[in-house]
Amino acid sequence: MKIIPAIDVMNGKCIRLTKGDFGAVKMYNNDPLAIAKTFEDNGLKFLHLVDLDGAKESRIVNWNVLEKIASGTSLEIDFGGGIKSSDDIKLAFSMGSSKVNIGSAAAIFPELFKSWLSEYGPEKIILAADSADRMIKVSGWAQSTNIDVMDFITSWEMTGIKYVSCTDISKDGTLDGPSLDLYRDIKEKSSVSLIASGGISSAGDIVALRSCGCDGAIIGKAIYEGKIKLKELSELC
Repeated sequence: MKIIPAIDVMNGKCIRLTKGDFGAVKMYNNDPLAIAKTFEDNGLKFLHLVDLDGAKESRIVNWNVLEKIASGTSLEIDFGGGIKSSDDIKLAFSMGSSKVNIGSAAAIFPELFKSWLSEYGPEKIILAADSADRMIKVSGWAQSTNIDVMDFITSWEMTGIKYVSCTDISKDGTLDGPSLDLYRDIKEKSSVSLIASGGISSAGDIVALRSCGCDGAIIGKAIYEGKIKLKELSELC
């Protein structure tokens, strides 16, 4: 199981939101590269990097942060936030992203997303299935859709998607524990490589996610609030 620490970037700084609320911002560090190096120094190999400014503006904004982390560490980075054009996805890869994490474009511009899947291949693209009450939300989680999360995942799996990151927005940043029932349901109906996100607050949560069949876990606030020590994550790796 992949242990994937998260860095969410706003105005070039490392911050966290609660339930995707841009009015509930907590800043943890003004140097995302330093945080990334700390992860690397503790034996972690992956990083989930989110451009929150990009998510709001529907274009990549903090590309320079991606470039600094990619050139300054050996972490395998999956980058998301604001990728809605072919220029954006090219920029993400050219700045050093190993994979891109895309949700809104898959929901809003399915034919464009399908062309990216064909051009870059399923090994390079993670489908971001972020939902509230099991309905997909897009554009920085500001807009609701009528797309059921299960339908979203299974339809794109038939098109070739292998990797899915899934956030229950009601759990994001709450430290209330992950949505185990949601992940069990997904794994019962799909064979995608599933990455869980939202609510993780302990090493026990990570073990529980592994027992649900999850292949990865994205951990953010629990690290920054000291609920999970980096040494624990290193040992779990």
